[in-house]
Amino acid sequence: QLQLVESGGELVQPGGSLRLSCAASGFSLEDYAIAWFRQAPGKEREGVSCISSSGISTNYADFVKGRFTISRDNAKNTVYLQMNSLEPEDTAVYYCAANQRCTWYDYPYDYWGQGTQVTVSS
Repeated sequence: QLQLVESGGELVQPGGSLRLSCAASGFSLEDYAIAWFRQAPGKEREGVSCISSSGISTNYADFVKGRFTISRDNAKNTVYLQMNSLEPEDTAVYYCAANQRCTWYDYPYDYWGQGTQVTVSS
């Protein structure tokens, strides 16, 4: 069974850090670009970051530039999202998704995880 599983989401105080993981099973992530999306209550899903299959190219939404870092370890079949200087506005369910290339549109992505909840609150 082909699937992505996110982990690492939890409650954190403003200014804190979290590292999200996206692990694949049933297929190799190294053939895919991996993106992180997020969806806050009452809002549309939005792209956060994306990394190419080689890891050479990375993209970030303006609202996370300088705070979030995406990386991948193809040997572990896992992609990470390091999130620093978290703000209450970062509260959302975070999803990872796999596609042939990076795009900010969600519909081309072939595989999706179930999401992990990130809550930033004091």
